[in-house]
Amino acid sequence: MNGISDAALRHLREVADLPDLSETPYEILETLGRGGMGTVYLARDRRLDREVALKVVQLSPDETGRLLREARVLASLEHPGIVPVHDAGVLPDGRAFYAMKRVRGLRLDEHARAVPLPERLRAFERVCEAVAFAHAHGVIHRDLKPENVMVGPFGEVLVMDWGVAKVRPSQGEGEKDGDAVSGGFFVEEGWGGKGFEGQAAGAVPETAHGTILGTSGYMAPEQERGEVDRIDPRTDVYALGAILGFLLAGEEAPPRPLEAIRRRAMAAEPGERYPKVEALVADLSRYLAGQAVGAHRESLIERAGRFARRHRTAILLVLGYLVMRILLIFFLRR
Repeated sequence: MNGISDAALRHLREVADLPDLSETPYEILETLGRGGMGTVYLARDRRLDREVALKVVQLSPDETGRLLREARVLASLEHPGIVPVHDAGVLPDGRAFYAMKRVRGLRLDEHARAVPLPERLRAFERVCEAVAFAHAHGVIHRDLKPENVMVGPFGEVLVMDWGVAKVRPSQGEGEKDGDAVSGGFFVEEGWGGKGFEGQAAGAVPETAHGTILGTSGYMAPEQERGEVDRIDPRTDVYALGAILGFLLAGEEAPPRPLEAIRRRAMAAEPGERYPKVEALVADLSRYLAGQAVGAHRESLIERAGRFARRHRTAILLVLGYLVMRILLIFFLRR
């Protein structure tokens, strides 16, 4: 009797792992990726004849709760730099899912290898704008890194993977780590899937003190120590500084103002960092506009060089005029 090949076994395992979409409007086209929380599939929505990304978790109450939280976080953040959620619910096999926009493009770490520094900085600026929007709505990402940012073919920048986001309380509410949005979550009726309405936000387990969530190298010191109560927007500011450092790593001599911005964002003490993302973006915008940045004290030579770069055209015109006048005087005296 012939044995089953490794390839055949892998195929059987993949087929067995596929979610049951029989009572939904979705059909799986391919697997896009697998992670700790579950699997993301490329699927077709037969109702609207469009492709979507379908995130599905394994059969675990904690994982189902975290997926619900991520879906609620994304549903509450309507911004061009944050991927939108189209649908969510529970499949016939009991696994939770949500459908989101299918994002095409490259991860920021891949994109950075193919473009010059100014273009990298423009993409980084867009990342900061999306994170600042989330902070304004009480959401802290906690896992910002180049791999969690997608850059589309037309320059669109999307911040992804909000699964470990921390949601700050509304006025008058106690803080619940992982409570994304109060109240129920809308799920379209009519296809037979079970919604999340029966699961209260409080059913999502809170992150206990000492629990470390994030990615090494991009986590702020207080985050690495598991000090959940100290997590605030400055924690994401630290991660953004680490992303800026990654984008500068390919430069032989990174501009000193940008290094100063990175160092301030990544200060060990939260009080020494930029107080919010908008302040970091303001410094970066000043650098891109050829102005002095608040994080860096310029020398006289640096100031002169920046002035020359910023007013290069005018200086060249003046120099050209002076050269012409000198040549004219020289020839008239001959």
